Amino acid sequence: MKIAIVNGPNLNLVGKREKSIYGAESLDKYLADLKTNSSNEISIFQSNIEGELINFLQTTQVDGIILNAGGYTHTSVALRDCVAAISIPVIEVHITNITAREEFRHTSLLSAVCVGCIFGFGVESYRLAINYFTNIKF
Repeated sequence: MKIAIVNGPNLNLVGKREKSIYGAESLDKYLADLKTNSSNEISIFQSNIEGELINFLQTTQVDGIILNAGGYTHTSVALRDCVAAISIPVIEVHITNITAREEFRHTSLLSAVCVGCIFGFGVESYRLAINYFTNIKF
């Protein structure tokens, strides 16, 4: 199975920024280890630019997408419209429990157009999403 992990703004700084919230482990390292140890073909894409995320989602050819849109989760109608328009199933993932954080993070524009949401399990949220795709037949 081909799975794309797509990360939005500032996720390239996990392990460096707000360690009390996101932890000290580099997300790049974690995802590289996850990719190496998976039986799936996993590609990883990260951008701080909304349009680049949309272009990637519109052109990628995979069986499933794991999307951590970062701050765009709460603000990007364009990203929501893109997820709604593509035929590839998307799982929304967040490292933190977004409903336990600041009030503006409680609303996701993406959740309604994703097959599911996983958040609050740290970087393990990505592994849980991979397990879903691996064990569900589309």
